[in-house]
Amino acid sequence: PVAAWVLSGLSGFLPQIPLTRGKSARQQLEERGLLEEYRRKIPYSPAAKFLPRNEQSMVPMTFDPDTTYYGEIGIGTPPQIFKVLFDTGSSDLWVPSVSCTSSACDKHSKFNSSASSTFEAGTKTFTILYYNGYSSGITGYELIEIGNLFVHNQIIGLAETESIFLDSVPWDGILGLAFPGLSHEGGTPLFNTIWNQNNIPQNMFSMYLSSSVEGSMLILGGMDSSYFTGTMKWIPVYMATNFWNIQIQSITINGNTVACSGSCAAVVDSGTSFIIGPDKDITNINGWLGASLDQNGDATVSCGVTHFLPDVVFNINGYSFALPPSAYVLKLVVLTNDFINVNKSCVKKFTIFRSNVSFI
Repeated sequence: PVAAWVLSGLSGFLPQIPLTRGKSARQQLEERGLLEEYRRKIPYSPAAKFLPRNEQSMVPMTFDPDTTYYGEIGIGTPPQIFKVLFDTGSSDLWVPSVSCTSSACDKHSKFNSSASSTFEAGTKTFTILYYNGYSSGITGYELIEIGNLFVHNQIIGLAETESIFLDSVPWDGILGLAFPGLSHEGGTPLFNTIWNQNNIPQNMFSMYLSSSVEGSMLILGGMDSSYFTGTMKWIPVYMATNFWNIQIQSITINGNTVACSGSCAAVVDSGTSFIIGPDKDITNINGWLGASLDQNGDATVSCGVTHFLPDVVFNINGYSFALPPSAYVLKLVVLTNDFINVNKSCVKKFTIFRSNVSFI
């Protein structure tokens, strides 16, 4: 297990929400023989999420087949249970509605407002733009059960239309943990409401991500020191008004600066599974790793050389964080003709470094 990132600093008895590392959309689509078709129909453009607001007509989201961590919350009275992606790169909470007419909603839990005694209808609508379709619906106010906490009168989005790619994600909806300025539903994000209602001892949260199916955790109000060894390295936020921004001094390989020369800002986003950056920097990183592009634009390396690849070092706030090849190279599998039986033999691997967004 790896302690992925932390935004808090308090030990003790705190609300904890177990996170599951479920089967990714990539794995599900590969098993059904649909991955290439989906990639052609729905380009993966993670950069769109971080465009300036004046360049967004709505909330941009794209097909991300590798984001897999999610946890459960209850909505309404009695609680209706939903699996949600806890996303530090957005600020809104939304789940499918029973009124949803899209086939994607049929694969997920749907909220029935008429079955809840605490639901209050909102006056606003919301729309989340996708590159091939969209999700839209109405808003309302509800009682949210998260961990052992009850959060009253929280604004939620109830999706009535969803893009087709959502039928392959393991979660039902998204719970945003970014700043209020990113909200497109026009309300207070859930974590801010939790703090405003005096439900936690400090205005902090932390997230621990494990490589195992079980064991990951979201902790509200602080952190749990049992999830890490050594001393915690604290990184100040940098010009953070919407996203959780930090400043990186440089990215190096074998002591050579390969990206972020002269420092740059970056977004800490639990809802994005790749490390993305400008074409020049990402191309340079993958070049130093000896990676070549395949037909999908993935930078790939042979499995035979993985153990010889260098660490990619992120120099942040005077600390050096080394990312080993086991962390930045993802294994691909070969599928048999029936797309059900999976051959675990490794043919190639691709890196998590993807181009198409400028550092702030």
